[in-house]
Amino acid sequence: MDWNKTKTVFIVTFLILDLFLAYQFMVKKNQNDLDFITEASVEEQLAQENITYEELPKNVEKKTYLNARSVNFAEEDLTKLKNQQIEFLSDYEIQGVFDEPVSLPSNNTSFRLNQFLKEYIFKGSSYGIWHIDKEAKVIIFYQKHHDKFIYDNTNAMIVVHLNEKNEMISYEQKLLEDIEKMDDDQEILTPIKALENLLLKDELKPGSKVTKVSLGYYTFDLPVSSSQVLVPTWHIIVDEKKHYFVNAFEGQILSKRTN
Repeated sequence: MDWNKTKTVFIVTFLILDLFLAYQFMVKKNQNDLDFITEASVEEQLAQENITYEELPKNVEKKTYLNARSVNFAEEDLTKLKNQQIEFLSDYEIQGVFDEPVSLPSNNTSFRLNQFLKEYIFKGSSYGIWHIDKEAKVIIFYQKHHDKFIYDNTNAMIVVHLNEKNEMISYEQKLLEDIEKMDDDQEILTPIKALENLLLKDELKPGSKVTKVSLGYYTFDLPVSSSQVLVPTWHIIVDEKKHYFVNAFEGQILSKRTN
């Protein structure tokens, strides 16, 4: 063996490896620097337009599309529900009419309504309070997945009806089950990037105030069957009245409305 030639080969090999690792490091560093500059420029743009926002969610987890199907209600699952008569509106929807109206609590409303869900509703802990509309005489509950709302999905909600005394008298319920991941988790848009998309689409006007940003899920396609796809979605509230739902993967506005 020619030791000098072997030593030279080792030296050249390690030199090439060092150069490759240095190149990879510089690429990663430049990408991180670019991400920082991009986010900083968004914050500067928002500040220039006098657009303010509450503290944004941090350490956002990777997410994936979800697949879910509607629950086919069975009569034996509902027999233990108290103070109500159940009617099947379809295989996937039930209506409950209370024998005695249930008072809408005026104090500790959120806590008491969560107790109501657990006490009177099939799998009630799967839902959370979305909106109380005393003028329309309804309370809307949305289903949750791992504590994140499934937004605007008629197959994953409860509508409770109130009487003139603001007592709960009946409800309609639909529920999703077998909610499973469709793919490996992947990076989602940061909250500041979602705000940038609204800014670029002229949805954030000068002087606007972003009052809430939270992550949930939206139905990717219209729910035309018992099975559907849910996409991670940023829910952004502007000036406490405008609601935007932004695809957390691709950035497009899935829905917008005003209270």
